[in-house]
Order: sequence, then structure tokens, then C-alpha cells
Amino acid sequence: MEPKYKRILLKLSGESLAGEKKHGIDFDTVMKFCEPIKKCVDAGVQVAIVVGGGNFWRGRTSGEMDRTRADHMGMLATAINALGVCDVLEQLGLDVRVQTAISMRQVAEPYIRNKALSHLNKGRVVIFGCGTGNPFFSTDTAAALRAVEIEADVIMKATMVDGVYDSDPKTNPNAKKFDVISYHDILNKDLAVMDSTASALCKDNNLPILVFSIDNPDNIYKAVCGETIGTLVTNK
Repeated sequence: MEPKYKRILLKLSGESLAGEKKHGIDFDTVMKFCEPIKKCVDAGVQVAIVVGGGNFWRGRTSGEMDRTRADHMGMLATAINALGVCDVLEQLGLDVRVQTAISMRQVAEPYIRNKALSHLNKGRVVIFGCGTGNPFFSTDTAAALRAVEIEADVIMKATMVDGVYDSDPKTNPNAKKFDVISYHDILNKDLAVMDSTASALCKDNNLPILVFSIDNPDNIYKAVCGETIGTLVTNK
């Protein structure tokens, strides 16, 4: 199969990295995700990754804690995940760079757009950690922002569900799945694809999102090759 996209931004949730452990990083699970990523790189696709931190910490569910401090803790959790994914990709023989929106020069590069583009053009995988570096913004918004900045062809959001539904398929057995849906409908119907800030940013910059299930890690490569899986969100 020939890749459909030249440059992608892959969004991985923190929860997916935990596997059945439900907390922390399960490296066997991460390896299963990284193998199709290697296939993408070997096929000539430029891959950037944004990771969440929910397997360690979620700022928005931190109770009475100061939200800004809680979000900073969440950013550090994403840095741990970024380093973990980096390590597995390197074990597979890929050249990888981690860039973080919070300066931690002893363990990662600072995020610099031109440097990220240079890495991608050289065939390196770039993993973005620490979200946007600002509190009150999710890693979905970070994925949208970085994708726009690096001029990605698409955001690929690998999730625990197989696409976008008109209601929660876990609680409504009659929920309808969309193959294609517009940003206008996503925002008007308040569908849980990404948070509204991320969706609006993608809409304004005409950047499509492909939402698909990570239960089958090979879906990453299938999605890159343009197979009909999940739900495509566009302006059309």
C-alpha cells in the first residue's frame, strides 16, 4: 500500500500507553503502537507525535488543587510519556527527537518549529511533549497547534473508540457512527472529538482529523495509506 499522506501528526492518548495496567506505561503495548509507526516512516511518511498524560495525571480532575499547578503537573506527565515512546521507537531503529514546550534541556530539546521541520525532513520522528506549555489547554489543542505549525496533512487521533458517534456508543447501543462529518456539525452538536478550542483551530486552518480505534495498532498504517477506517472530520 502506498501512503496517502506525506506528513502526519499522530495524537496518542496517555491512557492508551498504559494498556491493561490502566496506569503508567506498559512497554509491550507501546511496542505494538510503535511497530506500525516504523512502517509509516519506512514508507517515507514524516511522523510527528503528540502524547497525552492521562495515564499519570489529569489536571482537570485534580479536585481542589490550583488548576494552573495541576496542569503543569499534567505537562510533566506528557514528557514522561514522550520519553517512553521515544525509547521504544529507538529500539526499533528509528531516529527520534523529543521536543518539549517547557524547557528541560537535560532530557529534551526545547520546541523550536524550524528545528522540528528540519528533523522531519531528515526522516526523524519528532515527539512533542508538555502540551502547548500553557495551563487550561489540552493536549488535543497542542496536537492541533503543532499540526498547523508543521503544516501536517492530517491529524490522526488514535482513540479507544472506532470513530465519531452522534452519542456515546458505550451507553447508547443505537448510537450512529459517522464516516465523514464537518467541523461545523462537530462544533454545533458538541460532539466529543476534540475539545472545542482544538476543533475550531483545525476548522480555521482547514486541517482534517481522522479519528480511529487504536485497539488494532495496524490501523495507524492503514490510516496513513488512506484506507476507509474511523471518521474523517473536514470542512467539506
